[in-house]
Amino acid sequence: MYIGRIMHTNLITVPPEASLAKAQALMEEHAIEHLLVTDENKKLVGILSDRDLKQYWASPATSLSAHELNYLLDKVTVDMIMIRTVVTVTPATTIERAAYIMQQYRISALPVMENENLVGIITGVDVLEILFKAIGISEESVRLGVFVNDSIGQLAKVTGVLKDAGVNIQSLLCWPEKDHSGITQMVFRVAASESDKAIRALNQNGLQVTTRYEKDITPFLPKD
Repeated sequence: MYIGRIMHTNLITVPPEASLAKAQALMEEHAIEHLLVTDENKKLVGILSDRDLKQYWASPATSLSAHELNYLLDKVTVDMIMIRTVVTVTPATTIERAAYIMQQYRISALPVMENENLVGIITGVDVLEILFKAIGISEESVRLGVFVNDSIGQLAKVTGVLKDAGVNIQSLLCWPEKDHSGITQMVFRVAASESDKAIRALNQNGLQVTTRYEKDITPFLPKD
């Protein structure tokens, strides 16, 4: 999945000289947590988050009266507190790459640029929604885990067992076990109505299945 397929293109922007009161009003009106700051040429010059605004309001200014605070918020402008060094992506960026960038930079939104033009924005909520769909989480599915040696043919073996048993795999993820070198955990989801059949077929083929957290996974590791 690429960012260009899911990004928000109905952009809410604000000029650098706008007041914080104006910025807050825009966020509340459109129920958003990020404002893109653009200049008179529609070029991206910064980004302002709801968190930035809250941090400012958590300053000593909160000891002011309501009248004094409102006056101050009308005088302080967006460019005084906005983030100027903005991390961006392109429409061709993959969703998993966007998630990685957000994690690395500890940010919750990415403006989308194409040929130096601002064309969209994607947030951490958007990324999580797509990843949840890819994982296939639902009330009608069951999560099953199998530990295998990190070697050629293991994926084919597991999926082949389920294919022969007539079990459809709704989603599949794999990752290495950090405390067990050479071991990979395969986690897949199947329909709840087929979970017993899947477990039985895997067990019959020498594959131990986990369906919950196991403090000690040694009994579930491959024997060969």
